[in-house]
Amino acid sequence: MAAEQALALVVRGTDWSETSRITTLFTLEFGKVRALAKGGRRLKSNFDCAFDLLSVCRVVFLRKASGGLDLLTEARLEERFPVLRTNLPALYAGYYVAELLSDGTQDYDPHPELFEAALGTLRDLGNGADTRDAATGFELVWLRELGYSPRLDACATCGADVVPAGAARAAFSPAAGGALCPTCWPAAPDRRWLTAAGLAALRDLAEPPDRGGGSPVLSPGVRAELRPLLGQTVSFVLGRRPRLLGYVDG
Repeated sequence: MAAEQALALVVRGTDWSETSRITTLFTLEFGKVRALAKGGRRLKSNFDCAFDLLSVCRVVFLRKASGGLDLLTEARLEERFPVLRTNLPALYAGYYVAELLSDGTQDYDPHPELFEAALGTLRDLGNGADTRDAATGFELVWLRELGYSPRLDACATCGADVVPAGAARAAFSPAAGGALCPTCWPAAPDRRWLTAAGLAALRDLAEPPDRGGGSPVLSPGVRAELRPLLGQTVSFVLGRRPRLLGYVDG
């Protein structure tokens, strides 16, 4: 077994025994890693962190060659987000980020941009960003990194203009993979409507952001359009409605 080092965000944890813990980490270098921390629940152990959700740690682990849980041997706390513990909506939004990373990514499938987006979102939440806007920005990075970025420049089905001259709205279908033209949208039972302003905002937000750009700041009208649309899209990709989504949008 080779020892690996990584910068990791704790996205899930389960008690394994009176002294040990199974933790799911989303790492910068390796993507999602599931590992056993023997002695991780002891007050005195080799670990400098308690593997609390949303903790950022520098870890060393032994990677199993034949599957199964990896073995954590060292962990040093790098960053926490204490403001989230005093702001329940922000904490729920942080847990939503963790849920998408834990349940919506594959083991050992690295996505450095997604890792950086997760940390940036948690920092923005700690600095008072609107929880719904922060979730919107992260969802779009998550969709893009997983290969589900919606098509918005033309109809996702036929390639025609989605807002022809004189049209007051556009349609969007998660199942079709993006915006639809008037010819194709009647065949999409999951379609949602977008105003021209909502479609323009979604096109702008879906572009890869400059590093360090922060979470978006949306107008109330655009936010009201995009939140249910993106929630439906994330649910379609994940195969179920995320457990924390209602807490973010509620």
